Amino acid sequence: MKKTKNVTPAEANILIADSGALLIDVREQDEWDKVRIPGALHKPMSGFAQWHQDLPTDRMVVVYCQSGTRSAKVAKALRKHTNHPNIANLSGGIIDWAQGSFPIDAGPAR
Repeated sequence: MKKTKNVTPAEANILIADSGALLIDVREQDEWDKVRIPGALHKPMSGFAQWHQDLPTDRMVVVYCQSGTRSAKVAKALRKHTNHPNIANLSGGIIDWAQGSFPIDAGPAR
Protein backbone atom coordinates (compact mmCIF):
# COMPACT_ATOMS: atom_id res chain seq x y z
CA MET A 1 0.00 0.00 0.00
CA LYS A 2 1.20 3.49 -0.86
CA LYS A 3 2.36 5.59 2.09
CA THR A 4 0.05 8.38 3.23
CA LYS A 5 1.18 11.84 2.21
CA ASN A 6 1.76 14.37 4.97
CA VAL A 7 1.32 18.06 4.18
CA THR A 8 2.34 21.10 6.20
CA PRO A 9 -0.20 23.78 7.07
CA ALA A 10 1.28 26.03 4.35
CA GLU A 11 0.98 23.24 1.77
CA ALA A 12 -2.58 22.43 2.88
CA ASN A 13 -3.57 26.08 2.64
CA ILE A 14 -2.32 26.21 -0.95
CA LEU A 15 -4.09 22.94 -1.83
CA ILE A 16 -7.36 24.28 -0.44
CA ALA A 17 -7.06 27.65 -2.17
CA ASP A 18 -5.69 26.48 -5.52
CA SER A 19 -7.26 23.09 -6.12
CA GLY A 20 -10.28 23.06 -3.81
CA ALA A 21 -8.97 20.29 -1.57
CA LEU A 22 -11.57 19.07 0.91
CA LEU A 23 -10.54 19.56 4.54
CA ILE A 24 -11.93 17.08 7.05
CA ASP A 25 -11.71 17.46 10.83
CA VAL A 26 -11.70 14.01 12.47
CA ARG A 27 -11.75 15.27 16.07
CA GLU A 28 -14.70 14.66 18.34
CA GLN A 29 -17.64 17.04 18.83
CA ASP A 30 -16.32 18.76 21.97
CA GLU A 31 -13.04 19.58 20.19
CA TRP A 32 -14.86 20.82 17.07
CA ASP A 33 -17.08 23.05 19.21
CA LYS A 34 -14.02 24.82 20.67
CA VAL A 35 -12.00 25.53 17.52
CA ARG A 36 -11.88 24.46 13.87
CA ILE A 37 -10.47 25.44 10.51
CA PRO A 38 -12.95 27.48 8.45
CA GLY A 39 -14.54 25.48 5.65
CA ALA A 40 -13.67 22.08 7.12
CA LEU A 41 -16.20 19.28 7.30
CA HIS A 42 -16.64 17.60 10.67
CA LYS A 43 -16.37 13.82 10.35
CA PRO A 44 -15.34 12.38 13.75
CA MET A 45 -12.93 9.47 13.79
CA SER A 46 -15.40 7.61 16.04
CA GLY A 47 -17.94 7.61 13.17
CA PHE A 48 -15.49 6.51 10.46
CA ALA A 49 -17.58 3.48 9.49
CA GLN A 50 -20.59 5.72 8.76
CA TRP A 51 -18.87 8.32 6.57
CA HIS A 52 -15.70 6.97 4.96
CA GLN A 53 -17.39 5.74 1.76
CA ASP A 54 -19.14 9.07 1.15
CA LEU A 55 -16.11 11.19 0.24
CA PRO A 56 -15.98 12.71 -3.22
CA THR A 57 -13.14 11.18 -5.22
CA ASP A 58 -12.75 14.06 -7.65
CA ARG A 59 -10.74 16.25 -5.27
CA MET A 60 -7.94 15.86 -2.78
CA VAL A 61 -8.88 15.18 0.83
CA VAL A 62 -6.78 16.56 3.70
CA VAL A 63 -7.65 15.19 7.14
CA TYR A 64 -6.67 16.81 10.41
CA CYS A 65 -7.02 16.44 14.16
CA GLN A 66 -5.45 18.20 17.14
CA SER A 67 -1.81 17.23 16.51
CA GLY A 68 -1.83 14.98 13.43
CA THR A 69 -1.75 11.58 15.14
CA ARG A 70 -5.40 10.56 14.87
CA SER A 71 -5.73 12.04 11.40
CA ALA A 72 -2.71 10.02 10.24
CA LYS A 73 -4.58 6.88 11.33
CA VAL A 74 -7.74 8.03 9.54
CA ALA A 75 -5.78 8.87 6.38
CA LYS A 76 -4.22 5.40 6.43
CA ALA A 77 -7.64 3.80 6.95
CA LEU A 78 -9.13 5.86 4.09
CA ARG A 79 -6.37 4.65 1.78
CA LYS A 80 -7.02 1.07 2.86
CA HIS A 81 -10.84 1.04 2.78
CA THR A 82 -11.68 3.33 -0.15
CA ASN A 83 -10.53 3.80 -3.71
CA HIS A 84 -9.86 7.47 -3.09
CA PRO A 85 -6.83 8.47 -5.17
CA ASN A 86 -5.59 11.44 -3.17
CA ILE A 87 -5.57 11.51 0.65
CA ALA A 88 -3.24 13.58 2.81
CA ASN A 89 -2.71 14.14 6.53
CA LEU A 90 -2.18 17.64 7.94
CA SER A 91 1.05 17.21 9.88
CA GLY A 92 0.90 18.93 13.25
CA GLY A 93 -2.89 19.19 13.06
CA ILE A 94 -4.80 22.27 14.06
CA ILE A 95 -2.05 23.15 16.56
CA ASP A 96 0.51 23.74 13.81
CA TRP A 97 -2.17 25.32 11.60
CA ALA A 98 -2.93 27.94 14.29
CA GLN A 99 0.76 28.48 15.08
CA GLY A 100 1.30 29.20 11.38
CA SER A 101 -1.20 32.07 11.69
CA PHE A 102 -3.71 30.44 9.35
CA PRO A 103 -7.39 31.24 10.03
CA ILE A 104 -9.37 29.41 12.71
CA ASP A 105 -12.93 29.66 13.99
CA ALA A 106 -13.33 29.54 17.75
CA GLY A 107 -16.40 28.98 19.84
CA PRO A 108 -19.54 27.01 19.02
CA ALA A 109 -20.02 26.23 15.34
CA ARG A 110 -22.83 28.18 13.71
